[in-house]
Amino acid sequence: MAPQAKTTNLGQIVEYIPNRLYLAAYTQAPTADTLFPYADAPATTRTPSKRPAPPRKQPFYFSVDDSLLYNAFHHDFGPLHIGHLYRFALYFHDVLAAQENKDRPIVFWSAADPRSRANSAALMACYMVLIQHWPPHLALAPIAQVDPPLMPFRDAGYSQADYGITVQDVVYGVWKAKEEGVVDLENFDLDEYERFERVEHGDFNWVTPNFLAFASPQHKPVERVPESSPAFAALPRTLQEVDEHKTLPKPFKNVLNHFSEKDVGLVVRLNSHLYSPSYFEALGIQHLDMIFEDGTCPPMKTVRKFIRLAHDTIVNKKKNIAVHCKAGLGRTGCLIGAYLIYRHGFTANEVIAFMRFMRPGMVVGPQQHWLHIRQGTFREWWVEEKTEARLRREMAASAAASAPSTPVRAMQKASLRNGQTSTPPNRAASNRTPLSEVDDRNNVHPDDYLPAPTPGQPRKAARAADRHHPYGRTGATNNATTTVEEEGSSVEQQTEIVSVHRSSHGAESDEEIHLRVRAHRRPSQSQPTQENGSQSPTASRSFSHQTTTTTVYSYTDADPAQDIENMGPGSRKAASSRVVSTPVGTLPKTRGGRQSPQRVKDVSASGVRKTSGRVGSVGHIPATAARKVSGA
Repeated sequence: MAPQAKTTNLGQIVEYIPNRLYLAAYTQAPTADTLFPYADAPATTRTPSKRPAPPRKQPFYFSVDDSLLYNAFHHDFGPLHIGHLYRFALYFHDVLAAQENKDRPIVFWSAADPRSRANSAALMACYMVLIQHWPPHLALAPIAQVDPPLMPFRDAGYSQADYGITVQDVVYGVWKAKEEGVVDLENFDLDEYERFERVEHGDFNWVTPNFLAFASPQHKPVERVPESSPAFAALPRTLQEVDEHKTLPKPFKNVLNHFSEKDVGLVVRLNSHLYSPSYFEALGIQHLDMIFEDGTCPPMKTVRKFIRLAHDTIVNKKKNIAVHCKAGLGRTGCLIGAYLIYRHGFTANEVIAFMRFMRPGMVVGPQQHWLHIRQGTFREWWVEEKTEARLRREMAASAAASAPSTPVRAMQKASLRNGQTSTPPNRAASNRTPLSEVDDRNNVHPDDYLPAPTPGQPRKAARAADRHHPYGRTGATNNATTTVEEEGSSVEQQTEIVSVHRSSHGAESDEEIHLRVRAHRRPSQSQPTQENGSQSPTASRSFSHQTTTTTVYSYTDADPAQDIENMGPGSRKAASSRVVSTPVGTLPKTRGGRQSPQRVKDVSASGVRKTSGRVGSVGHIPATAARKVSGA
């Protein structure tokens, strides 16, 4: 993309809440002389007064470009994570609560380069979804018409980027996580998050309340300590003994202490041995190896085993799970993302965006394509498991209700219904049974067709050493966690279609039907005859004609008054002194199966353009030539 000219302070302003909240991008920092599209004063029926109109208050401009920095692994530049969002919310609420900003427009602005625009737009939309509880389509509507479009985010790998995550994916991923209860800012500990996401303090983040992703600890020796060895008695078994241990490095101690405090019951290692698992086992934490090559995608057999163990640990044992590879990004993101798709119904793009929102850099290179290809299979496993569980419950309830006197009668009564078996006869075991082992010979998705591994994987180095900011800035990186209990039950949604079935005999009259019935009762002349010339008693001919018609009723509301283009400024509430209000109004409905075309007004004299009453592009023009532009 060609660099924009900086001779004038070109800018673009997007309206989120009329006369109150705006998102903008400028080539230079805005000042009091920067042109701003104020809303027109409401028209009145009174005689115009000779008094001059009260002076308009200058907008309050604020930016986080120099305070909330994304520390890139390579060429990645976002999205900003949950720690950034939390700090943004604290500062933004202070701006709204300030007395001097009570009646002033608030403008959140960023630099005009594509990366800064994408990060600021994602930050504002995620704030509206998580804190103001806006639905995602309303949070994305103001930025959907910006020109040029927002730049997609790329992965943290060193190879050529061939998979993009958009701002829309980030917003919908965060919204899906909020709806499923796997992210909650009310219980978010910012200090803990910013401390433990650093390499020197452990390098781990809670992706969900039940999943923790971390980089592999490093300590020698790496072999498991046998119980018969004298070294087995020297293993630390309490948190105090962990702190007093003389050879364990500080990051490893932080990991052990945090896992014990947060009730982690299972640690899954995906990389080669860099520490002894006996330190986890001595604290009562189960340790399991599911190692596969760095930069590659896991076999489906490994994924099924992981999902089965994770689901049992979370649902039955009520414990949490910690997963790590060398850096805790690529292979770790594959397995955690597969479970989130399986359990909560994320799409691949949503789960990748959400995991990067919680721990930057997760899922790298071909692993993005792998999640996209396999997402349907993971969701099918969940549906099949719930269906089989329901069938088992129904069979158990039916058997308990019959209560026969002998076990033989119990088996017969449970298996026979109206002369037929209750389950399909000769039912063979399927290799797609949920959470079962996969037979490699019958695997319908051979791993030979997976993408090639990426040349290299990112590593998180010490602060300000190997990691860098794309603009040459330095600063601390922040990440995020939440704690919400796993729901024990799932909600099954069903869609019903009302249909009417009619049976008819075509256009035949009653007389023709009667003749057909009589002809059917008499022996046909075309029937085969026996040797003596008589007709065969076993030969018969039947006449039947039936047509089934299915009528599906649908309803379409074509009321133009409900169209979002016709919603007036009264459909949104003004922001309070502390919290931004959520727009109130009905959702847009289709008219005749299509959305109404948007209307574009051009104000040629001022150079200010308003698109659908939402977006305005402002150039540098003299103040005397500027005209007022409606902001509603």
